[in-house]
Amino acid sequence: MLKLRSRRVNGTDVSAREKNSCTNGQARTEDRLAGVKNLIVNADDLGWAEGVNRGIGEAHRNGIVTSTSLLANGPAFASGVELGRATPSLRIGVHLNLSDGAPVAPPDSVKSLLNERGEFSGGPENLLMRVARKNLVLKEVETEWDAQISKIRGEGISPSHLDGHKHVQMLPGLFEIALRLAKRHGVGAVRVSHEASSLRAALSAGEGQRGSVVLKQGVQARGLKFLARDAREMAEHAGIATADYFCGIAQTGELTRVGVEQLLKNLPDGTTELMCHPGFMDEALKHSQTRLQDSRETEVAILTDPGIRSVVAAQGIRLIGYREIAYEA
Repeated sequence: MLKLRSRRVNGTDVSAREKNSCTNGQARTEDRLAGVKNLIVNADDLGWAEGVNRGIGEAHRNGIVTSTSLLANGPAFASGVELGRATPSLRIGVHLNLSDGAPVAPPDSVKSLLNERGEFSGGPENLLMRVARKNLVLKEVETEWDAQISKIRGEGISPSHLDGHKHVQMLPGLFEIALRLAKRHGVGAVRVSHEASSLRAALSAGEGQRGSVVLKQGVQARGLKFLARDAREMAEHAGIATADYFCGIAQTGELTRVGVEQLLKNLPDGTTELMCHPGFMDEALKHSQTRLQDSRETEVAILTDPGIRSVVAAQGIRLIGYREIAYEA
């Protein structure tokens, strides 16, 4: 018998379901037909800096964040683990990384992933070119990601899902690796970074967004769909759950309160993931290699806004994590 885990997340009761020979796709269809609106609000980058960890904790305890993803090689990994232990209602996934910091696996075993300093180097565009030129050894990617997942599990955390730092899991050949590792480690869900255009349009509401940034990131979002167009079907075939809809790429660093409210009021039936990047500024964040600085505090304010929480309640939205859509045998 397959059972959908019943949990309570931020005061939202998620009813248990039991199905004989039921697939994840069938369950998602049932939710859509029943008019159920589920929302996963996932805060990326747990472990990036102490201030980021504090902001994620605040956005969960006093806001609508239900889920986060942890960087196994992040400078603030230890306090990210402590946050998870102290906050069992916060679902924690693995933020698979090939772009920043040192590897978790022995450097000699992942040489094709590293620069001359022995660190990951380059964003998705650079990695895509290396995949195309076959300069990135896929077996080494699997070795590194396996080490990242194992490190997090070794801290007593059972990951709710896998996703990718800068959506690296969506690159050609890498999504298959993520699915294999999910099966190997008993992780029941993965993020599919296919941004729904209607949800991107809803999030675009509100003043203060930099049009050029949103446009560029919107183009990147469309590119991710092209690179892994069959990702959701691949996951379903592998028995790994996914959300029905995903959004947050175009508005990375550009979220507005009005945009989030419009998203909530236009949320489709089924399960949607909103990706976000809350945090508090500190010296480590200020001097780190990320453009997401002041925007993180803005997002904490949006995600903890009492008015936003009221909209969630008024719309009958169930706040859940990835574990709630993942089946357990």
